[in-house]
Amino acid sequence: MNKHHAMKKSIILVLTLLLITGQACKQKGTGTQLNCEYLTGGHISASGTRFIDTFGRQVIFKGINKVNKDQESNYTDADSAETYTRFEQWGFNCVRLGVIWDGVEPEPGKFDEKYLDKLEKRVNWAAQKGLYVLLDMHQDLYGISSSKGIKMGDGAPQWATMTDNQPQVNGNIWSDSYLISPAVQKAFDHFWANSPASDGVGIQDHYARMWQHVAKRFAGNKMVLGFDLMNEPFNGTQGKSVLPLILQEYARLFAEETGRILSEKEVMAIWSDEEQRLEAISRLQNPEKYTRVLNAATEANQQFEKGTLQSMYQRVGDAIRMVDTTHILFLEHGYFGNVGIPSGIEPVKGRYGKADPRVSYAPHGYDLLVDTKNYDSSSNARLNVIFTQIHETSRRIQAPVLVGEWGAFSGSSEALASSARFISGLFALFGFSNTYWSYYPGIEKDPYFISAIITPYPPFIAGELKKYEFNHETGVFSCSWNESPLIKAPTVIYIPDLENLNRLSISLKPEGIDPFIQPIESCKAGYLLIPVTGKSITRTIELKLESK
Repeated sequence: MNKHHAMKKSIILVLTLLLITGQACKQKGTGTQLNCEYLTGGHISASGTRFIDTFGRQVIFKGINKVNKDQESNYTDADSAETYTRFEQWGFNCVRLGVIWDGVEPEPGKFDEKYLDKLEKRVNWAAQKGLYVLLDMHQDLYGISSSKGIKMGDGAPQWATMTDNQPQVNGNIWSDSYLISPAVQKAFDHFWANSPASDGVGIQDHYARMWQHVAKRFAGNKMVLGFDLMNEPFNGTQGKSVLPLILQEYARLFAEETGRILSEKEVMAIWSDEEQRLEAISRLQNPEKYTRVLNAATEANQQFEKGTLQSMYQRVGDAIRMVDTTHILFLEHGYFGNVGIPSGIEPVKGRYGKADPRVSYAPHGYDLLVDTKNYDSSSNARLNVIFTQIHETSRRIQAPVLVGEWGAFSGSSEALASSARFISGLFALFGFSNTYWSYYPGIEKDPYFISAIITPYPPFIAGELKKYEFNHETGVFSCSWNESPLIKAPTVIYIPDLENLNRLSISLKPEGIDPFIQPIESCKAGYLLIPVTGKSITRTIELKLESK
């Protein structure tokens, strides 16, 4: 193609984009006529490491957490459909919506339908904006309070929280209580042991029946993506053996580097003191050293995941499958997997003892500095170890990844924005879906959110995604995929600001029917819809967003 012909083709493409902007969803059919149905994907299933919609397209989910942990408000935000309108405008196609066991089952065997009505209302608000909902059974530090009524965290109702009168101990960082609180550890012990509640039914059996009740209500809802069976499950008392293994390996590494041998008491003192802990963490910038320290605890942690945790997942999965055979079961690794310890989880079993095909891996990933005053100094090297390990686990168990939590940023720090961009780049590299932790009013004003989360990406791909990338410095977005001749629905690209789209920069190869632009109502964002060719070919698109 000569230069003159290429320029002519670009001008025709720009004119076409201008003429059809806003018209795509008013037409129906295929080919040059597209409809709004293609901006969602119907019921979602899993195939290997990919999410697949009803049109056969690969789906990349990008969204945000919305979790209310406040018992006084009955675990429900005072929000409206407008919140989900903003989510749509930011390019999200998924919300991880918190569900609290105490809200669902405040008394043994008695379910609060009014609480579930409020959840369903929010699911419907999301659906109206084309957003899928992942229902997350959330807990932090196991439950709301101990048997003595002492505040612990959120999740399990008091009747299901058995602490054997052990004390609740709080650390400098809230999550330290997993490691130092006898009450939290004992409550988990009773849950894993399925100890009987006051009605004689095991509390884990109650948990499974509670999940079954929730799943039955949403079984026919195509915009419910699936069920996250438990947020950050913790080992219980057995977890006390995991941290010492990590610290012992750190002590060996410290001795090799400094020649000084730390006693067990000194190592524990380092971890217990926030300033000393931060200094110790700073020594773990090297990915090989960080991996070495984590691997020291892998066997002990996987013993919990392969046995105790896997058994609970199977129990709950079996209960859900009695009333819902189509939604995806989302399995998290254990609490210690959040920092990169390799996971030992497997898909739950379905009929005839085979792996349930509708299972997703829903890990969380946080740097060691999360929730500390030094979070600005998060290590990209450590983050790379964490998410690379998640990728390897996904390939091992052949399940798609939706990173249920990451980030937990706030404020205007450029360091946080840089970290968020790095993590987003890893998600693009590995093809991960994700939901950011978490939504708060005014989040759209923070630099990390603007620069790293509201970015172009391909929510729907008419075939198998090869790779996509957004270069924050140049504003160039690129994407390539193997298009399938069996798929009739278009590939869809989210564009945060159509006014910044340099339409002369759009390069689609091989050429075919020109893309359509569909704006999102009442904002500058929109979608680029790329009609299929009907061929089995590799396609690429590149475009540029320019700041104005």
